[in-house]
Amino acid sequence: MEESETLVEHRPPGTTLESQRFLINERYVNLIVVSTDEFRQRPQNELIQTGVKHEECLKETQSRLEHISPNKLFCWNLQSQCVPHAVMVSGVPGIGKSTLIQKFVYDWVTGKHYQRFAFVFFFRFRDLNRLGEVSLEEMILQQYLYLESQIGDILKDPERLLFIFDSLDESIQQIDFRSSKLSRPKQRTHFGEIVVSLVRQSLLKGCSVLITSRPTRLTSVATDVFQRIAEIMGFLHEDRLIFFNNFFGNEELSEKAFHFVQENDTLYTFCYIPSYCWIICTVLSMCFRAQPTISDQLMTSLPKTVTQLFVTFVSNILANHRQNKDSGHTAWELLTSIGWMAEHGVMNHLIVFDQRHLESFSVRNDNHLFSSFMMESGQPPDVDYTFLHLTLQEFFAALVHFINCNPHRLQKTLDKAESYQDGRAEIFLRFLCGLSDSSTRSMLKSHVGELSTQAARHVITWIQKKTVEKLKAEQPTEDKADLLNVFYYLYEARNKALVSQCIGSNNIDISGVSLTPLDCSVLSFILQTCKGTEEVNLNSCNIQNEGLRKLIPALHNIKSLSLNNNHLTDSSCPHLASGIRNNQTLRTLDLAGNNLEGPHFRDLMEALTTSWIEALHLYNNHLTDSSCLHLASGIRNNQAMRSLNLTGNNLEGPHFRELMEALRTSRIEELQLDRNHLTDSSCSHLATGIKNNQTLKIMDLSWNNLEGPHFRDLMDALTTSRIEELHLNGNHLTDSSCSHLAYGIRNTQTLRTLDLSGNNLEGPHFRDLMEALTTSGIEELQIVNMFLSDEAKSKLKKLESLRPGLKVSIG
Repeated sequence: MEESETLVEHRPPGTTLESQRFLINERYVNLIVVSTDEFRQRPQNELIQTGVKHEECLKETQSRLEHISPNKLFCWNLQSQCVPHAVMVSGVPGIGKSTLIQKFVYDWVTGKHYQRFAFVFFFRFRDLNRLGEVSLEEMILQQYLYLESQIGDILKDPERLLFIFDSLDESIQQIDFRSSKLSRPKQRTHFGEIVVSLVRQSLLKGCSVLITSRPTRLTSVATDVFQRIAEIMGFLHEDRLIFFNNFFGNEELSEKAFHFVQENDTLYTFCYIPSYCWIICTVLSMCFRAQPTISDQLMTSLPKTVTQLFVTFVSNILANHRQNKDSGHTAWELLTSIGWMAEHGVMNHLIVFDQRHLESFSVRNDNHLFSSFMMESGQPPDVDYTFLHLTLQEFFAALVHFINCNPHRLQKTLDKAESYQDGRAEIFLRFLCGLSDSSTRSMLKSHVGELSTQAARHVITWIQKKTVEKLKAEQPTEDKADLLNVFYYLYEARNKALVSQCIGSNNIDISGVSLTPLDCSVLSFILQTCKGTEEVNLNSCNIQNEGLRKLIPALHNIKSLSLNNNHLTDSSCPHLASGIRNNQTLRTLDLAGNNLEGPHFRDLMEALTTSWIEALHLYNNHLTDSSCLHLASGIRNNQAMRSLNLTGNNLEGPHFRELMEALRTSRIEELQLDRNHLTDSSCSHLATGIKNNQTLKIMDLSWNNLEGPHFRDLMDALTTSRIEELHLNGNHLTDSSCSHLAYGIRNTQTLRTLDLSGNNLEGPHFRDLMEALTTSGIEELQIVNMFLSDEAKSKLKKLESLRPGLKVSIG
């Protein structure tokens, strides 16, 4: 009860040197925990990777993923069809694994759940690391000495025991869950074997085990021995708001702070992590204390990037350090020593340090400045040290290269960081790039002196090289994801001249890379800074409405945007509409492979009337006859549109007539209506659209079903149109259509290319078609995959000799 009833919260440095304690029930904020079994090797830094997955998983909890509250961890599991006795809970650093476990124990000890457990034994792997060979009994008694006289009786009833092991990733032993041999509580071995034997039930069969770990450790662990695997996804939106309210204790302050963070995609994304929320709130409270009047000017001066956030955090701590006048050990010396230790940890996946590490890197821990950055746990001589947050460790690892610059060492570090495939150095690299910005660095000048401009130049040169390398054409998807990382480097650097220089007028292709709203925000920054970008390919990027909203401001700086296969829906249309309305830059917009059918499609088409888009691709968009009214509105009297692709929709119906009537007054030169379920009854409407039309040059009507009496109307209208290329392949046309085709071909002055492939035209009227072809101006005839006799094929080939300049493709 005493150990679990209070929650310790670090206070902003400068308010008090003491951490503040709260009753856990007053301060605990719900964490979302979901069932999962996906522990593949993660190519990104795990904080970034989980941030990417966060919103996606929140949506999936409504369907595929099971949302698990702490009191359900050991209840019936649908996936494994059993009551689990071994549960694994994973989560990134700072997500709240230890806090969740503390709440779990508190609720047990206060009788809220799991009263079937008579004893709960709690261990941290960092403490177990100090043990030599030990038995289970000894391991328990080292922590719970008062149970010495009862331990034998306690272990006789395993079903009433729960063992909790926190932070598997901190174990110095590589624990293998695939096999176990231990069966007796008095048998001595290393602690890893004891943990495995409890999980596999060879030791104390019937007991329950709960283990927590970072996801990265689980990529190399056989997790199939666990009957439930859950991942902490952190805070939902409303939980973040509760945290801010609890932190500030002032409604006006918390509201302004939360609104600022919500408007900043970079900061808000990381707020799914509770400890990140704490850092952000700490920084904002420092800024608010420095300027008590919360003005608009103050809000605009607050940190915008993650680098600026941590620079502000550290500079405020250093300002407080100067006020306290620690003697002897300067801030420069401490930041240098803990910086090199932090870098060693980042590069070696090390987050827990001991006295040997402090001595090795000459880190002194005898002043309050050290305790502002690092936390101690354990009792002398077995004391461990960790940074307040893993990201703070990554920041110091980058900062040290600007405090104590050695170009050779910096380049070696950059090479090493790039070589890691697990993403461990990704945030570290972003910090290096962020610190290359002089205005960001200047905030630390009064505390540690001028930071190295040489290091900044070195990093900028590295960014330039990386950008050129990743902008090469024909890159596989993995390299396109790397290009996105480069955009983050540029975003953190805040150097618009560098962005323009690096990206220039290069086309940007990151198709196939799944983009989060934050990714879209970063991409928008890049595109708005580079005013010469011609083409942006975002095909198959799984862009959601929120991400689309972030991209909209950037549409004014590009000429061609491709958004194929992005699961965009009717609700995306208002965002798209705002982007193209009165846009005088965008010329080509490709929206193929989405599903834009619905009432909001009207917004998009209305915006089209004032845009300068010349080519619009809407194929495979599930558009129906009811969309024809909106399409008609969009193209009627539109003077910019030259190409409209409506392939693969379903436009057959009474409103198709309105679309064709609008075509008469548009300036469209190419119209694709293939695969639209059009029938003979549509031919009259088609005729309306092309009759006396002076702009339409290319028309594709392939793979419809135009055979019937009204086909004649279409061919009749062809004679007064300006169409040069007509595709009628796959239209179920038969011999009875040949007379109509012959009439149209004989009397048109402009038709040069005709595709009749995939029909069945042979019959008595086929002769009319042949005769018309001998006197027409057609230069290319495609008539492939037809059910033609050898005689008919021979006659068609002879046409080439009868009509010089005519090319016939029979296939």
